[in-house]
Amino acid sequence: MKHVLEREQFLPITLTEAWAFFSSPRNLGSITPPDMGFRIRGPYDDKPMHTGQCIRYTVKPMFGIPLTWVTRLDEVDAPHSFVDTQMKGPYKPWWHQHAFEVVEGGVLMRDRVEYELPLGAMGELAHRIFVRRRLKEIFDFRNDTLRKRFPLQEERMTNAPGPIVP
Repeated sequence: MKHVLEREQFLPITLTEAWAFFSSPRNLGSITPPDMGFRIRGPYDDKPMHTGQCIRYTVKPMFGIPLTWVTRLDEVDAPHSFVDTQMKGPYKPWWHQHAFEVVEGGVLMRDRVEYELPLGAMGELAHRIFVRRRLKEIFDFRNDTLRKRFPLQEERMTNAPGPIVP
């Protein structure tokens, strides 16, 4: 059965800044929960994002068991959107669209993930029991991390050091 996960998040940055951050696979580790053990594996061409670029990495999505995940970048439309498609990994298919839209004060980032689990009824049971919840946790972590990395102007002011009083 096909499942869909959709998220959106406002980022108080320019489209150029958003694209620079999200188009680099090297930044994926910083927005992935540490317990997932995300690591890019070579070879990796480290060129600017382009259609057909493949990235091989190791993740530990469940129970600390490492697995290889290979994604291919498709439909790259810099600086507005790109898709990563799983070539090898835990899902039957995995298709993840990242889209960036300029809005007042920054960028609205939208994610749409379409995925299926293998193993028929067993995969669906796993989805109900823990996969759906784990994906929510991963995207919640990402949301929180991005909010801290790119704080709203009011948050920047609140976190600024106060005046030095003699």
